[in-house]
This record gives sequence, C-alpha cells and structure tokens, in this order.
Amino acid sequence: MIDITIQNFETELLQASMQQPVLLDIWAPWCGPCKSLGPVLEKLETAYAGRFLLAKLNSDEQPEIASQLSQAFGVRSIPFCVMFVGGQPVDGFVGAIPEAQIREFLDKHVPTGEMLEAEEELAEAEALMADGDLESALAKLAQAVQADPANETARFDFVKALLELGLLQDAQAAFAPVAAQAADTITPHARFAALGHWLTAVERAASLDSAALQAAIAANKRDFDARYALAQSHLAGQRFTEAMDELLEIIMRDKAWNGEAARKLYVAILELMSKPAPKAQASEAKSTLEIAGKAAVASSDPLLDQYRRKLSMALF
Repeated sequence: MIDITIQNFETELLQASMQQPVLLDIWAPWCGPCKSLGPVLEKLETAYAGRFLLAKLNSDEQPEIASQLSQAFGVRSIPFCVMFVGGQPVDGFVGAIPEAQIREFLDKHVPTGEMLEAEEELAEAEALMADGDLESALAKLAQAVQADPANETARFDFVKALLELGLLQDAQAAFAPVAAQAADTITPHARFAALGHWLTAVERAASLDSAALQAAIAANKRDFDARYALAQSHLAGQRFTEAMDELLEIIMRDKAWNGEAARKLYVAILELMSKPAPKAQASEAKSTLEIAGKAAVASSDPLLDQYRRKLSMALF
C-alpha cells in the first residue's frame, strides 16, 4: 500500500498501473465509512497476492487530485475507490460496500494467476521472436495459450508462428476456438480474420499451379480468379508483398470484384505484417494534473506505409 500525493501521482499511480492494476482509495480522516472500508481493502490486497496494488489518497491533503477524479466520475462523496489500469482510470465504486461486492469489482479488472502466467510466457516468447528463435518462442506461446485460452495476443502469435513454421494442422487446431470471431460478418476480429485468410490460402496452395496461373494472367490481365489464386499462393509462401501486388491489380481494375475479396485479403495481409501498438505510457508530470495517459502510437514501418498508400490511391 502507498499514499498518493501530487508529487508521486505519476510514478506511483499512473506508471505503476502500466504494470499491474492499482486501486486508489480516496478517503478522509473524518469519514466513518472510510475507516471501515480501509481494513477490508488492505485485507484484499494481501489475499490477492500482488495481483493488484492498493493506493490511498487523503482527500483533505490532496484536494486537487480528489476533485478531478470525483468530477470525472460524477461522484460527490467518499469513500470513493478508482481502479487504474494501463495508466487510465477505468472504473470505480462509492461507499463502504461489502467485501463480496468488492471482490466482484476486483475480479472484473484484476488478472487471475493463469492470466499472469500467460503474460509472462508471452513476454518471453516475444523476446525470443525478436531474436529470431521462432521454435523456442512457439513453446512459450503454447504454454501461454494453455494458461489463458482467452489471451488474444498469445493465440494470434501462436497461430501465426505455427503457420510460419509450416505446421498447418496444428495451426488449424489452435485457430478453431476463435474461428467464429474471425468469420463474424458484423463485427469480425481483424487479427483473427487475417489469420483465417492466411489459413485458407495455405489450405488452397497445394492445389494451385503458379506457372499455370501466371500464364492465364499473361493471356488475360482481367482474369481476376487467376490473380486472386496467385495472391493466395504468394500468401501461403509468406511472400506478402508479391501477394499484395497481385491484389492491387484487381482492385485498380474492379474494386467491387467478388464482394471486394481482393481488398479484404489485401487488408488482411497488412494486418498480418503489422506489429501491435505498444502499451500506452503514463502522461508526463506537469504543474496542472492530467489524469489521462498518452495514446499508444504504433511505430512507423516504411514498407507497410507504402502499401497502405498504394491501397488508398487504388480505392480513392
């Protein structure tokens, strides 16, 4: 447990919440319910064994922080507890509510032991992938998915690694639990949908004759079926830019062909090539308190930027 002041608000609350959820208890010495809630929160911090950090803020001594948080949530009374995750206030509750209700609140925001284990395995896998050791990373990713099947980043990286290593059947099995999300026509999961396109391409690649497809295109540049199949062949072989070049030829000639199939596959390849945005960083300390953290911005990739521009020019 730590006491929050204007001086340590950024480091001990915002930055700390980038690593683990932080529950801020806003209280005052004269507040009776605050005195009954405090020991319960301290007990739960111990019971949750490091899965969240408890912070305390005396509203009499730190009125600026208390006022901004109260205004942000439309709250006028204490005790008032605010959950910070990823450098942002995300939820809260008011009053000395029963312990069971506090546990329900915490369980919405605090990771389970399995989730923490998965995050650790994922972090190790990402380091191995950065070093080019894909096979070792694959073992870590498998452990991460087993520990927390709902971890979307771990599953995406796991299926992607399996495909990169040519393990199609394993990739199909790992993808099956999220296939419905990928195929959702109303709100599809973009990254899982991209994996679905890649799996389809790999499954079809065995029946494709690249030489015959190229000959068909040479004879008729508007043979879009042949171009699309050739793009799938390139995607199956992890020749991403070559696949997008073929798709671009379709888009420039007929944007709406086959229900915009070329555009959809092109966008999927961009998704497969893109790295996820880095986690947001807490805002820098300033004379005027700012609760919000800075937005995460993905680092620029010249090749991806080039192919995004090509798609934009072809569409518009």
